[in-house]
Order: sequence, then structure tokens, then C-alpha cells
Amino acid sequence: MKPPKAEKIPVALVTAGHLRYDAYFWLKERDNPKVIAYLEEENAYTGAMMKDTKDLQAQLFEEITSRIRQDDRSVPFFYNGYWYYTRYGKDSEYVVECRRKGTMQAEEEILLDENELSRHYAYFDINHMEVSPDNRRVSYGVDTVGNHLYTVYVKQLETGEILARIDGAGGATAWANDNQTLFYCSKDPQTLRADRLMKYHLGSGKTTEIYYEADEKFDLGVFSSKSGEIIFLESESNTATEFAYLRSDSPDGCFTVIQPREEGLEYHPGHYRDKFYIITNDRAKNFRLVETLLEHPTKDHWKEVIPHRDDVLLEEAELFDDYIALSERKNGLLRLRIISLRDAGEYCLDFGEEEVYTAELSDNPTFNTCLLRIEYSSLTTPCTIFDFNMLTHEKTILKQQEVVGGYQQDEYVSRRIYAEAADKTVIPISLVHRKDTPINGKTPLLLYGYGAYGYNVDPTFSISRISLLNRGFVYAIAHVRGSQYLGREWYENGKLLKKRNTFTDFIACAEHLIAQKYTDAEHLFAMGASAGGMLMGAVLNMRPDLFGGVIADVPFVDVVTTMSDTSIPLTAGEFDEWGNPEEEEYYRYMMSYSPYDNVKAQDCPNLLVTAGLNDAEVQYWEPAKWVAKLREHKTGNNLLLLHTNMEAGHEGASGRFESFRETALEYAFLIKLGITK
Repeated sequence: MKPPKAEKIPVALVTAGHLRYDAYFWLKERDNPKVIAYLEEENAYTGAMMKDTKDLQAQLFEEITSRIRQDDRSVPFFYNGYWYYTRYGKDSEYVVECRRKGTMQAEEEILLDENELSRHYAYFDINHMEVSPDNRRVSYGVDTVGNHLYTVYVKQLETGEILARIDGAGGATAWANDNQTLFYCSKDPQTLRADRLMKYHLGSGKTTEIYYEADEKFDLGVFSSKSGEIIFLESESNTATEFAYLRSDSPDGCFTVIQPREEGLEYHPGHYRDKFYIITNDRAKNFRLVETLLEHPTKDHWKEVIPHRDDVLLEEAELFDDYIALSERKNGLLRLRIISLRDAGEYCLDFGEEEVYTAELSDNPTFNTCLLRIEYSSLTTPCTIFDFNMLTHEKTILKQQEVVGGYQQDEYVSRRIYAEAADKTVIPISLVHRKDTPINGKTPLLLYGYGAYGYNVDPTFSISRISLLNRGFVYAIAHVRGSQYLGREWYENGKLLKKRNTFTDFIACAEHLIAQKYTDAEHLFAMGASAGGMLMGAVLNMRPDLFGGVIADVPFVDVVTTMSDTSIPLTAGEFDEWGNPEEEEYYRYMMSYSPYDNVKAQDCPNLLVTAGLNDAEVQYWEPAKWVAKLREHKTGNNLLLLHTNMEAGHEGASGRFESFRETALEYAFLIKLGITK
């Protein structure tokens, strides 16, 4: 079967006074039948080229899903008189949201049955379920397309009646204590930016606009404090935040700004009695913890509780009646610090001797308790949930993720190694493999990377990854700059005019793994998604000789064209991450690495690219255009495949099992290349 060939219709584009021509610009025409036909032709071609793995894909899907307990149930948590939990039925794709009053022996009450709600939709996602303070109503957002534009519903729990339907929302809601007033954010239907705070009154059916965010770089969010006494309005950009608050008992009152926005100032408040505890980067690159009275919330009144530390990144604070639990990151690893609000004593939790792990705060909605819910995981340890008694220091394991069919943790080994970048910066790599896998310089190895927005790819357990490890693969994570793995400076040295560090860090990790005889270029595979897909495109252009194959999921590859169009979702808010290409300096820098703009005639590794037709974060046309241009220019006979999910968005298929069909396709692609050589 011949590979598809997209029609070339050059369009002139002008950015920062520079003229460019884009032959595949027409693929943006979502409603053009020729576009749909091209995507379907690419899907058919991928199916034909992967036909020899059809049985393997089915086997992988069965393997992965058979490890998942069919009738699984979450660990219950207690809130406002009820125990809340979710459960799955046998073969069900979605959860049933449940609660029991007082004790887990009480009669079960079903809040939402997502299987019933989803039965008419190919894609289904429920977001931000919030129960009213009197426990009688629940609000929840529904997305049936995959573009994160939600319809908010309000359900009367005693009768099942739908009391309200609100279209075009961001999903998150906050109830006032009158149990009649619901705050939510509406989204611009074109840019999908949450730009308006709205107030809906159930009794009157009246909707009131409370606030409009005019700055296109900022998104709005609304949520209730853990104490239940405060409603927070958040305005957030990539480089600044601004919070305002309202007493939950006074829904018709006015929001009060805590600290007016300043460029570069980030802060995140939590409510505690007559105070706010605030994590902020004010005079603290790695953030510090401060406190202030509600009556005097501005930063000139902030009193330091935990100072800035050069080697510790402060990430999160969980407030309790007598304690603060802090999530911190030191040398890349998460740790939890407990502070007593009674006597100011403090200590850190010990998580044992694993070289790489993840320990994070879990569901902790109750304010008046000494129990801290924690999740622990590593590349070899399934997710383990336990309660830690902050008074007695006792740990109680509540549940460890079950791997049906058996899993022997001691058959696998994980470690952290280090590569050196060209500028002598040391880059951590976390990796895992079976103990009996021969590490002989030709071992198939999958290297994963992201490196943007300060987002960290932490070393956690994956029930699907077992299928790769058991076939002799090594799995590795390159903790490249652009994340915050080694602190805030690690992030700032991988963005804007330092973005290329992300790409060269990944290349350095690949070269190190080859030099240390973990693998060779023929058996080394790379993978990244979204901004990590940009990483894949950049390193593919820079060093195609390093990889036997690459998987780029929903890749952000058409950087300059996308960042020049503020009419599409996310663009204006992304200028602080990538730069504004209408400015000459940023235009030239972005053009130096933009994967689509740097495609040239050269041999290309085997490449599998995925897209989602309804993706609002990385529009489908970016991977489609990239593949079309690669087909035009690449030399050699390696595979070049594009698979577009025609019914989903950025996260791919919804549902507990269905998403693993895409995983099975990707794993089959890797196994086909990695084991047959």
C-alpha cells in the first residue's frame, strides 16, 4: 500500500515581518471533506502497515486489561458526615460515584452512575463533582467531545431531578453555604479560555456575571476552601497569579483581592481560621510559606513561616486544624514535611530506601483530623495508599494497587543515573527493567521525556508498562530542563530563549544510555506527548541517527504558526512559556527549533504520530501537517505512521479499558521494531 500524499496548496504567512509559505495550511479546515478523507486515509495506512501486529495488539490489550481488577473500589474518604468512594462493576468503563452516611456499613447512595450517563457517547468525561454543604445536591461538569468545554449539571440527590444545566463552562464549581448559589467559570467558545466568573441561583434560575478577565494571558478558576468558609477566585497565567476571596456565607457580597497581580509574582492561598497560609515565590525562587490575617492579606503583611531554600522546591500545602502538611521536592524526590500548629514542631516523613519514588498528598478534604492521606508509588511499587497519624506518627496501609494475575516486585529493579549535557549540567535519568533482562548494549530501551511548564514526570508505577518490561525492554525517564525536577531554576532554564536546553538534555541522556551500554541507536526508542511531542520533533530533526523509532503523541510541532494565531485555544496564555513570535528575537529563536519548520531531507527514524480530532490543546492539524511534510522530504524506507482518534481530544479515548487500545498500538510498534532486530 502506498503512503498517503497530501495535496500541496501553498499559503503565504507573515510573522514579525517575515514571509513564510505553508503548503499544508489547508489541513486546518476541519469541515473540509478532503481533510477528513486525508485523516481517514492515514488511519487506513497505519492499519495496513501494522497489520502484522494485529494479533500482538489484541494480546497486549488483553494482557494489560486482565491485570486490572474488574470490581475495583477506591479507598473511602470522610467529608461532612459521609464516606465517599468510587467503584467499578465488571467490564464497566466508567465509575459509579457513591457515598454512605456516617459509617461504611450504612446503605449505599449512588450520586452518579457514569456508565449510565455515558451510554450514548463515544467520548465521556465528568469533571469536578461538588456536593452542596447540606449534602442534598451535586454539581458536575460533562464533556462529551474531548475539548474541555463542559456542561454543568445540578442534580437533586433525593429525587434524581436535574435542577439546572449550564453550557459552556470550565467544569469547576463552588457552592455558597445557602445551598442555592453556585459559582462557576464560563469559557470563550472559540479560545476556550475561562474568562468570566458567573453566579447561578437555583431558586430564581438567575445567572449573574461577577467578573470578566480581560487579560488574554490569564485563565479563571473557582473553588471552595477546605474549611468551607471561603470561596476563592483564581486568575492565573504562566508567570503570575491573583486570588480574590468571598465568605461562603455571603454569596451576594463582593470578592476581595488578596494581593493584586504583579508580573512574575505567584502565590497560592489556603484558609485557616482568621488567616491565609500562602505559598509564594515572592523573594523566593523555590517558593516559601507565609501567613497573614484575612483583614490584611496583601504581601506587605506577609509573615514568613518556612523560608526559601536553594535546594528545596516547596510545591503544596495541606491545611488541617492542628497541622500543615507540606509537599517538597529535594534532589528531584518528593518528601512530606509536617508542621504542628500547636507547638511549631516539625519533621519529615521517611519513605524507606527506594532510589526513585513518588510520595504525594492524596484526598484530604477533612479539616479537623490528625490523619493525613498519602499515595506512594515507584517504578516497581504499585500505588499504595495509607493514612499517616500526624500525632502518633503511625502509618496504616489502606490499599495497594492490585495487579491481577500476580506481580513480583523483587523481579524488577529501578535506579537513577546521570547524564552530562554539553554545558556540563547533570541530567537525572530514572529507569526500570526486569532483573533478568540482559543489559548488553543492544537491549531495547524506551526513553520518555516532556520538559515544559515546570511539569514533572515522576517515577510512578504503570500496570501497562509491565508488558514492555516483561518483553525485555528498559524504560527510562529523562528529567530534562523545562520541568521543575531540580527546582524552579531547572524550569526557567528550559523555557523561552533557553528552550533548546530541553532538546539537548534529552539528546545527552540518549547518548549516555548508549555509552553506558544499556542499548544502541538501533534499539533506542523515544516517546513524548503534547509539549513532549515537540521534544520528539526537535530531537528527530537534530539527531535522527540516535533512535530506532519515535512515538510522538498529540505533538505540539507547528510552533511558530500556532503561536502566531491568538484566535485558537491557549495561544495568548502561552507567550510566557514559548515567547511571542511577533517579536523578532523570539521569532528567530522559535524558528530555530520548531519541528515543522525544520523538516529537511534526511533519513528519519521509524515514527508513529497520534492526534485527536477534537483536541483543543494541540489541534489535530499540527501532527497532520507535520506528517505530510515529513512524507514529502524524508529519505529512507522507515515507517511513518499517523493515527488520528476521530472521536476524542488531547487525552485520547475515555473509559477505563478503551484507552489501552491506543497503548497496545504503541507498544506493538515498539515491540515490532525492538525485538525483531
